[in-house]
Amino acid sequence: MNQGQTGKDVAQALADAAAALRAGGIVAVPTETVYGLAGRADSAAAVAAIYAAKGRPATNPLIVHVIGLAQAETLAVFDAPARALAAAFWPGPLTLVLPVRPDAALAAAVTGGQPTIAVRAPDHPLMQALIAAAGPLAAPSANRSGHVSPTTAAHVRASLGAATPLVVDGGPCTAGLESTIVATGTTPRLLRPGALAAAAIEAIIGPLAGAPSAIVAPGMMESHYAPRQPLRLNAITPAPDEYMIGFGPVPGDTSLSPAGNLAEAAAALYAALHLAEASDRPRIAIAPVPNEGLGRAINDRLRRASAGR
Repeated sequence: MNQGQTGKDVAQALADAAAALRAGGIVAVPTETVYGLAGRADSAAAVAAIYAAKGRPATNPLIVHVIGLAQAETLAVFDAPARALAAAFWPGPLTLVLPVRPDAALAAAVTGGQPTIAVRAPDHPLMQALIAAAGPLAAPSANRSGHVSPTTAAHVRASLGAATPLVVDGGPCTAGLESTIVATGTTPRLLRPGALAAAAIEAIIGPLAGAPSAIVAPGMMESHYAPRQPLRLNAITPAPDEYMIGFGPVPGDTSLSPAGNLAEAAAALYAALHLAEASDRPRIAIAPVPNEGLGRAINDRLRRASAGR
């Protein structure tokens, strides 16, 4: 719940959102990772509206959000490693990419033309309530495709405007980075690093291979998560025309974490990029972030945010 909202306000927002979803509409909803633009996964009209609102390429699959394993198994074919990961980390910031069931109640566009589906059980009471009310929800990040992901309701409104008339305001997202995406099968692969460290996953199912070059899951486009200005990585000192994002001992106009805490930095990353984008500086610089633990996911987002700019 956002500070200042009453239980009645949240209850009404949830009721309005559930009604819109059941009618085939789309709404912006908080999760523990980022805000999602949600629509019923079995509604072709809702899924088409998600792609249109975001300007998202039709080949980029959507994540389907479910209550838990039992509901996920109506959509995807789980193997033993996938079940073990779901048992260990759901609800939470882990997305599994698995073969789609031939009889799954899904709009065809959800999979982006792939024979697989991306599924996860989110750890957020508002999102869980809406899934319970409307069924599995397709929900990519609630922003224009390729741009900085939203971690507050204000970010959603600034990015999408009238394209999403209903935003359920649950306050800032706690994790601040998208889910980690893993494909199991013969060769388990890390398709996207995220809010769950790869080491925790490997402790359950063993080593993870790297991602293929083809886009088989969300978040794999080379240029993604990007502000409008060019972004310079691993900066120690900013140029006069750069907005500086610091980390640890490297100061800035804002800092991901003065203490050098990677969890704090992950939660602050997108908010810092939104601040930088809204500044009057034509360029952005960001301090080095160690490429370990959650830093691996942070650096993945920063590399994609700086690509092609």
